[in-house]
Amino acid sequence: MADGIAVSRPGDIPFGIISGYGGRVVTVSEEGLSRGLLLCLERAKQVVEPAGAAGVAALLEHPRDFVPPVVVLLSGGNIDPLLLVKLLRHGLTASGRYLAFRCLLPDQPGSLAKLLTDLADHGANVLEVGHDRLAPRLDVDEVEVVLQIETRGPEHCGEVIGALRAAGYTLAFG
Repeated sequence: MADGIAVSRPGDIPFGIISGYGGRVVTVSEEGLSRGLLLCLERAKQVVEPAGAAGVAALLEHPRDFVPPVVVLLSGGNIDPLLLVKLLRHGLTASGRYLAFRCLLPDQPGSLAKLLTDLADHGANVLEVGHDRLAPRLDVDEVEVVLQIETRGPEHCGEVIGALRAAGYTLAFG
C-alpha cells in the first residue's frame, strides 16, 4: 500500500540524522495506514497518500511511545481514487464501523425482510445486499445473503453481531 516507504531500513543519511537526535524508527501495519488515512480524511479533511499518513498510523498504533506535544507531517496527495475507496473501507472495517458478512437463511418469503428488520432494529445501516440462492454449496431450501453494513464503532459492531447470533442467525466473516 505504501510502497514508497516499504524498505527494510531507511537510507544511510536519514537514518544517521534520526539516530543522531535520539530518534527511532517504528513500523506500522497496513491496517494502521488505512486507519491513519481515514482519520486524516475524516477529521482533518486532508487527502494524503498511504506513505504520507505513516506518522499518523504510528501515533495510532504506538500512542504510548510519543510524549506530547507531537507534530505529524502529512504529505503526498498522489492516491488513486479506486485505492482510496478500498482504503477507506479497510479503515472503516479496522475502526469497527463497517462490517461485511455472509448469512444463511431459509429460502422462504420474508426471511430476508426479517434479517434486514433485525439489523435496522439494532441501529445498523445496510449499505449493500447480495442474495444467492443458486450456489452449488447451498441446500435447495436455503439462500446465502452477503451484507455490508455500517455501525457506530467496535462496541456497536459487537452488539449487532451478538444480537444476530442470539436471534439464531449463522454468520460467516471474510
